[in-house]
Amino acid sequence: MSAEATNAATPGAVTPVPQSPPAPRRRSRSRLDLRRLGRAALLGPTGRDRLPDAISHVAEAHRAHFPDADLEPLRRAYVLAESSHRGQMRKSGEPYITHPLAVTLILAELGAETTTLTASLLHDTVEDTAVTLEQVRNGFGEEVSYLVDGVTKLEKVDYGAAAEPETFRKMLVATGNDVRVMSIKLADRLHNMRTLGVMRREKQERIARVTHEVLIPLAERLGVQVLKTELEDLVFAVLHPEEHRHTQELISGNTASGDDPLAEMAESVRAVLREADIAAEVVIRPRHSVSVHRVSRKRGQLRGTDFGRLLVLVNEDADCYGVLGELHTCFTPVVSEFKDFIAVPKFNLYQSLHTAVAREDGQVAEVLIRTHRMHKVAEAGVIALGNPHLTPPGADEQGEGAERERPDGERADPTRPGWLSRLLAWQAAAPDTDIFWSTLRQDLAQDREITVFRADGGALGLPEGSTCVDAAYAQYGEDAHSCIGARVNGRLAALGTVLRDGDRVQLLMGQDPASEPSREWLDHARTPTARIAIQRRLAARAAEVPAGEAPTENRPDDAIREVPPAPEPSVEPDVSFRGTGVIAEESGAPVRLAGCCTPVPGDEIVGFAVRGGAIAAHRADCATAVRMRGAGREPVGVHWGETTGCRVTLVAESFGRPHLLADLTEAIAAEGVDIVSATVEPPVRQRVRHTYTLHLPDAAHLPALMRAMRDVPGVFDVGRAATAEQ
Repeated sequence: MSAEATNAATPGAVTPVPQSPPAPRRRSRSRLDLRRLGRAALLGPTGRDRLPDAISHVAEAHRAHFPDADLEPLRRAYVLAESSHRGQMRKSGEPYITHPLAVTLILAELGAETTTLTASLLHDTVEDTAVTLEQVRNGFGEEVSYLVDGVTKLEKVDYGAAAEPETFRKMLVATGNDVRVMSIKLADRLHNMRTLGVMRREKQERIARVTHEVLIPLAERLGVQVLKTELEDLVFAVLHPEEHRHTQELISGNTASGDDPLAEMAESVRAVLREADIAAEVVIRPRHSVSVHRVSRKRGQLRGTDFGRLLVLVNEDADCYGVLGELHTCFTPVVSEFKDFIAVPKFNLYQSLHTAVAREDGQVAEVLIRTHRMHKVAEAGVIALGNPHLTPPGADEQGEGAERERPDGERADPTRPGWLSRLLAWQAAAPDTDIFWSTLRQDLAQDREITVFRADGGALGLPEGSTCVDAAYAQYGEDAHSCIGARVNGRLAALGTVLRDGDRVQLLMGQDPASEPSREWLDHARTPTARIAIQRRLAARAAEVPAGEAPTENRPDDAIREVPPAPEPSVEPDVSFRGTGVIAEESGAPVRLAGCCTPVPGDEIVGFAVRGGAIAAHRADCATAVRMRGAGREPVGVHWGETTGCRVTLVAESFGRPHLLADLTEAIAAEGVDIVSATVEPPVRQRVRHTYTLHLPDAAHLPALMRAMRDVPGVFDVGRAATAEQ
């Protein structure tokens, strides 16, 4: 797996990588004297019952997390790895075995369990030595074999230029079944980045770019912050050497100043928490190089508190909020900096309270508050969660419950995150290597997720900037081709509407299996799942069109035609009902039903005298009736008499699609209702307005008719006409 493996002992010309500042103690132990380890490795394996000196530091780090761990698998794995790699040298001059040893030590310090460490020691044997996967399986079991296979690169002789992207595809698929595959890959890349200075400059930059675009985002999504931050600093040094040098000068200058306001703040916080009788550990967390660089670009001139943050570790979740209360009581809080990632954890398992408090001199100290358990997960992410194949607490003996779904759509098992499932879904639909590689980088660049809630109560996790189109394909896959609209937070919204965290989304789906996406949807799609599905369908449609013909877009052709009105029945023009009795309570004047609101029997009505001595009956809530009352017109009491049928005007709001008018007409006829006239307005923003004047044999049937019209695919609302009286 090493980018530096060689069988020659003499390295070529090298370009040193600028060094990062001194690392925290945990990290420094991984930076052992590899030459000393190399000498121990060259002595060969020791007796069967004795642990080789070369893995003593691995064993010590492992026992710190697992005091009762069986070290025999590690001993046997080291013996096989050392004998297999014997004679191979790294370009830096160390024996090759120092690489798997260093990778394994990184994982051991992060708390990886024995199986992961065993596979880590063996992770390059199948790729770089004569050891076969079958030998690994026979000697160490199926799980170790799977992990070793997962991180084994594909051969360039077989795949050519596609070897690297296809290797990553293979690793991602393997990670979908066992996240420990990617844990080993991340540790492997970290050690290679630490020793990248032996490579040619152009190769350093190529490896650093892939690390930046693929490995660092994966480390972030898996919550492995320790690996992510060091990888960021190492990439920063390679790709931006001048900015890295300037940042190092800022850090060195702050250290040399001797004034440490964070130390003073830490002592003040300790005193406050002691007085409040809250058991807590308060430590200073220096910012790493990239973090200092980001802060300097954001704030300009840096002050002492900008070079680090305070970390408060407590025992219980409730203590976190107790600490927060004391800090906000005894110091001046910066309210805009408060974030509660305990109540709402990040998608990568991260939990902490974030706040900031100001000193009297105006300097602001950022504070992180978490439990010791949260801290372990915040540092090591999925590595701290152990073996994903073990039955979780609460599951029965058959493992029932091990794969329960949470309401937000993520798997209950945090080592199989939902974002990874979505990534695997779209990669399976991208057989072309170039499309996969470019799409993977784009997908991983979207490093913030939002949660939107579905109409059925479930939830979707989407990258920030996603639209209703993305939500449709995330929920329905390729069935989203028939999506005809959406409601966001109860309001109709265009499919290109950008969603925000917490939005409620109701997707309106058509029933036509031949429905196809519009080419415009590509402008709205942000997620690979949506883009690849749309592109595949558009390509398939283009292939189906005979040569010489241009494919046509789906458009609601019949939604822009106006249906000529049917002949009016021989009734008085202003009367909206035939054979319907409407009686004026205060006079014998003829009563006509107003065309602006088309009341039907059962509606509350009110009358007003109109020209010719007649009375116009309006629905009580009609806008025209309200306006006439406001103008001082006296209402005339009217009520319903015996009815034998009625005429009503309904307005249907819909999204445009082929055959919609025919389907609506069929639904109306199926209810035994006659269409007197119908008009369809030209579509506006993919929405179409239909107006029907209908004759019903019985007004009581109106609710059923409106339901039937609403059930027509594409129709999102049906209501009574409420236009102002002319």
